[in-house]
Amino acid sequence: MTPSSPGSEPLLSGPLPWLIAWRFLRGRRSRLLDGTARAALLSTALGVTAMVIAMALMTGYRQDLQSKLVRGNAAVIAYPVGGDAALSEAKRKALLAIPGVQRIGRVAYGQGSLASSGRPSGLEVVLRGVDAGGGQLTASAEQLRPGADGLPGAVLGKDLADKLAAHRGDVLRLVALGFHDGRPRFRYQSVRVSSTFSTGFAEFDRSWVLLDRPMVETLMGGPASVDLLELTVADADEAPRISTAATRVLEPDFIVTDWRQLNHELFTALKLQQVALFLVLGLIVLVSTFNVASTLVVLVRERMRDIGLLGALGLRPGKLRLVFLIYGGFLGTLGTLLGVAAGSGVCWVLTTFELVRFDAEVAAIYFISSVPFRVAPRDLLAVVGFALLVTLLACFAPAWRAARVDPSSALRYE
Repeated sequence: MTPSSPGSEPLLSGPLPWLIAWRFLRGRRSRLLDGTARAALLSTALGVTAMVIAMALMTGYRQDLQSKLVRGNAAVIAYPVGGDAALSEAKRKALLAIPGVQRIGRVAYGQGSLASSGRPSGLEVVLRGVDAGGGQLTASAEQLRPGADGLPGAVLGKDLADKLAAHRGDVLRLVALGFHDGRPRFRYQSVRVSSTFSTGFAEFDRSWVLLDRPMVETLMGGPASVDLLELTVADADEAPRISTAATRVLEPDFIVTDWRQLNHELFTALKLQQVALFLVLGLIVLVSTFNVASTLVVLVRERMRDIGLLGALGLRPGKLRLVFLIYGGFLGTLGTLLGVAAGSGVCWVLTTFELVRFDAEVAAIYFISSVPFRVAPRDLLAVVGFALLVTLLACFAPAWRAARVDPSSALRYE
């Protein structure tokens, strides 16, 4: 083998850096990766796995909380100004003409207490008066209409029914706190359990009762200041746009808001928490890059004579530097892919079998009874990009050192 002539490409060029990097990866005993390289690979994979699971936890919690809030309260809500919830037919048609609006419901709210034979002391409940088939969380006409005994039907949250030990067909005693002539007044009403509902949102499932809207208005003392309009939309993410369009239709008789405005502080805090968690867990990946860098340092020392020989044969420093960057990049990429696969698999198991569940008391704090782990493409892209970036940055110092090795000194290295 002869040295290359001046002005021409070195004899060792082309894809050779990739071939040399692969040869180094195989190790001296023709097996893929030595002990230090496997340790670096495993530490990177564990760090990425932790980041994937953490991001899936926060994304799943936020998305699930969002969907259940919208399911119970609707994505867009209009509050009447002055207590008048009258909606003309022209305005109703204009609202339904807004792209994304599916239906409009009129809802009345109230407070009261519900008692059963198994719980005679009663429990505080929220009365939600709905029109059959209208609004977001509603009931059918068959569930709301009075039975043969004249008692109106009531649909209870599943957790509430369990606490009252109430079953379908049971008669419950309702005490509602309303107003008459501006003064508080208690009204009493017997209702029959027609069904139960479950939203997965603890606050709704353990305290809400669905009743016929006119009955709730009567119990509260009239429709004034208890009625509102709920707009059911096809896509909750379009709520701000629909809210703006609905405001133009309903003002000045209604104040229109959407779920983002109502829960702005909550979701802002969750987003900040997710970013902070990403940075904290990113330290695990950052620490694992030191293992990759130390692997390259060990490799440079072990392959000192090979480095000298390659330099003597004409491999330029830039190509030699590329060899070690490829080596470190391979470790980082393979560790990242293994971490993504492991993290996604763990998330699938946790979500499919609902392994992270809360009892009633804890669910009341976190608002949901179980947490889904949702692996979002955007989160995966952030984790993979961060892991590869810090790995390559950690490889630069050892690769630069290898490129500066003097071939004559390296050949004499023992």
